[in-house]
Amino acid sequence: MKPEDILIRNAMMVTCWEGVRMSRDAAIERVCVGTISASHCESGKVENNRNELTSIDLFAGIGGIRLGFEKAFGKKIKTVFASEWDEPAQKTYRANFRDDFDISGDITKISEEDVPPFDICLSGFPCQAFSLAGRRMGFEDNYKGMSRGTLFFDMVRICALHKPKVIFCENVKGLTIHDKGRTFEVIKGTLEELGYAVHEKVLNSRDHGVPQNRERIYIVAFRNDIDGSAFKFPEPADSSKRIKDIVEEQPVSVKYYLSSTYLETLRKHRARHESKGNGFGYVVRDWEDVAGAIVCGGMGRERNLLIDKRQTDLMPVTNIKGEVNREGVRKMTPREWARLQGYPDTFNLPLSDVHLYKQLGNSVSVSVIEAIAKEIKKVLDKNDEKAA
Repeated sequence: MKPEDILIRNAMMVTCWEGVRMSRDAAIERVCVGTISASHCESGKVENNRNELTSIDLFAGIGGIRLGFEKAFGKKIKTVFASEWDEPAQKTYRANFRDDFDISGDITKISEEDVPPFDICLSGFPCQAFSLAGRRMGFEDNYKGMSRGTLFFDMVRICALHKPKVIFCENVKGLTIHDKGRTFEVIKGTLEELGYAVHEKVLNSRDHGVPQNRERIYIVAFRNDIDGSAFKFPEPADSSKRIKDIVEEQPVSVKYYLSSTYLETLRKHRARHESKGNGFGYVVRDWEDVAGAIVCGGMGRERNLLIDKRQTDLMPVTNIKGEVNREGVRKMTPREWARLQGYPDTFNLPLSDVHLYKQLGNSVSVSVIEAIAKEIKKVLDKNDEKAA
């Protein structure tokens, strides 16, 4: 089956499962921003005989996946293309990566022929579409005019043309159970029919050097002519880190401390849920504990509160109701969230807190990405040795 037929068929399958039948013409219009030809797919392989591998960064966010791969591959990898539609995220990305190209925006409007050849595709689907904490609408989820759930197929049409050696994806754990497993079946089946051997596993960030209980699914697909039989996901390496290891060294601004009024509201809110047998509500974490998963919306900040009495000047610096609480209850700072995700302190956080919380909650655990990337590198290095 031709690659373009695979894309069209699977686009039609997904909408059929969701109760809407898509015509072949509609599927073609959705999939084909540019024309995919079988000859392109055969000739589009990047046979890079140099030591340097090239990569593209799709749904790049603030560059967490890229950073993990760069830490693993060092100077042997070069990013040649990046796409991220969110403008504030683009600003953080630019503040941390110096490239000779500009970040591209909406991937649905970019022809695959305008993407330069590459060896490795890095891709993090938008978390809103498949999150357990969200609406579980998957491929039918619409957000700001973009059909976010179908963006997987934009990645596929780019890889169908260029045929990279490796496709790497990260997503929420709920991807595996969405629509009774059929969504993941389409994702895995599409990659296999494009000519890739697919490996997938759910890993927890707390097992890889950061004190955050964050389970995510990671997908590694090797092109069939690459011997990936020796690939294995990293085993738990470091579960020793605790919240105390990521807390700011100096007292933080009083702006991070909750007002007494808001703290009381949170307590009443949790009491209402507990009376109904629900566990929803704010959580104060012990410094010897690990954090819950940080998320980009909802109660993400309130589920990882700390008691920190180092700040003694409790004069409000923002408009709040009531006074600053005297119990020392505060939110984590963006830098603490960055540390929970494994970002080094050298990583620039140039925007306001409201943007940074969203970006970091949407991001990846860099330490986990690095650990997986090292295993991918072992496979590619071994294949290069055989070819030498």
